[in-house]
Amino acid sequence: MAQSERLVVILVAMAANVALALLKFGAFLLTGSPSMLAETYHSISDTGNQILLLVGMYYSRKQADRLHPFGYGKASFFYAFLVSVLLFGIAGWESLTHGIDALRYGLPLAGGDLTVGDRTIPAVYVAYAVLIVTILFDGISYWRARVALDEETDLRGWRSFREAFAKTSDTPVLAVLTENAVAAVGASIALVAIFASQVTGNPIFDAIGAVLIGLLLMGFAILLGIENKHLLIGEGLADRHQDPLEAIAASHDGVVDVAELRTVYFGPDSVLVTADVAFRPDLDAERIDELITEIEAALQEREPLIEKVYIEPEVAEG
Repeated sequence: MAQSERLVVILVAMAANVALALLKFGAFLLTGSPSMLAETYHSISDTGNQILLLVGMYYSRKQADRLHPFGYGKASFFYAFLVSVLLFGIAGWESLTHGIDALRYGLPLAGGDLTVGDRTIPAVYVAYAVLIVTILFDGISYWRARVALDEETDLRGWRSFREAFAKTSDTPVLAVLTENAVAAVGASIALVAIFASQVTGNPIFDAIGAVLIGLLLMGFAILLGIENKHLLIGEGLADRHQDPLEAIAASHDGVVDVAELRTVYFGPDSVLVTADVAFRPDLDAERIDELITEIEAALQEREPLIEKVYIEPEVAEG
C-alpha cells in the first residue's frame, strides 16, 4: 500500500475518533454510565493510536544513514507495538477496573434529563445516539482499512482474512483495521448493556458492559502485540512466497545450488534478501557477477517488496 493511501486511512480514523471521544464523554457526563466511560477511554486510546502510527510513518520514511544502513522502516513496527501495549492495554485496564468497581460498589441507573427548548429528553437517548453514530463511523473506517488489506491479500495470494492478519507487514493499516473492528463491537456491547439496564431497571448490566469492553480491548491488545513482536524480532516472508524465490535463483544457468536464502522485513514495504549461491567452478568472476545481477533482478520482479538483495557467491567443489 502506498504511503499516501496509508496516511489517508490513518487521518480519517483519527478525525472520527477525536469527535467520538468528545461525544462519548459528554454522554457519560449526562448519564453516568460505566459503559459510556469505557467507550470514552476506548476512543481516547484510538486517537492516541493514530498519533503514534503517524509518528511511526514519519520515522519510517527517513533515508538510510551510517547508523541505520537499512533505513528506519522498522519504526512502523515499534510504534504499532506501542499502540497495542500502552494504549489498548491501558484503555482496556481502565475500562475493566471501572466496570469491576461498579459491580462491587454499585452505581445508580444511568439517567438524567436533557432540556432542549421546551422539551425534556432522557439523557440516555443521547447515549444511544452517540453509540449508533460510533458504530456507523467505525464501520466506515473499518471498511476503508479492510479494502486496503484485501488489496494486499489479492496481491500476495493469501487464502483468508486470518492468514492476511497473521502475515501482513502493513502494521499501520492492521492497527486501524483492528481498532475499528474492536470499536464497533465495543459500541454494540455498550448499546446493549445500557438498554438492558434501562429495560430491567438494574444497573448491573451497564457495569458488565464496561467489563466486557475492557476485556475486549485487552484481548486485541495481546493479539496485535504478538503480530508486531514477530516483525520486530525479524519475521521473514512466508514459505510459499520464499520457496519460489529459491527456485528462481536455482534456475539460472551456471547455478549449482542455493545453499540458503533468507528474508526479513525491514518495513511495511521493504524486504531484505540474502542468499548463499554456489556457481559452477568453470565460470570466471565476470560471468558470476553478471549472474548475480540477473538473479537480483529476477527476485525483485517476482516479489515487489524486495528492496535489497545480497548474494554470497560460492564455487561448487568438483
